[in-house]
Amino acid sequence: MHAFDILGDPVRRRILELLATGERAAGDVGAAVQAEFGITQSAVSQHLKVLRSNGFVQVRPEGNRRVYTVAPDPLREIDAWLDHFRRFWAPDPDART
Repeated sequence: MHAFDILGDPVRRRILELLATGERAAGDVGAAVQAEFGITQSAVSQHLKVLRSNGFVQVRPEGNRRVYTVAPDPLREIDAWLDHFRRFWAPDPDART
């Protein structure tokens, strides 16, 4: 699956936004996403699975909890791809105002 296919889903984008503030337990992510999107815990788990299996998040056990963090490599790949287009929104340092 292509990175933009993964990030094209608003639930998965929101999960990454939540994790960008720091690691979180799966239950915390689930509660926040369920409240915002009105989806089931099972649906949240499926979105976490897609993110995990495509390398966007990492998970580690902590007691009986699963703690998720953002994995940077896929985001670096997206950033590198966006470099081709950055000139369209970055100011030209040689432009005169």
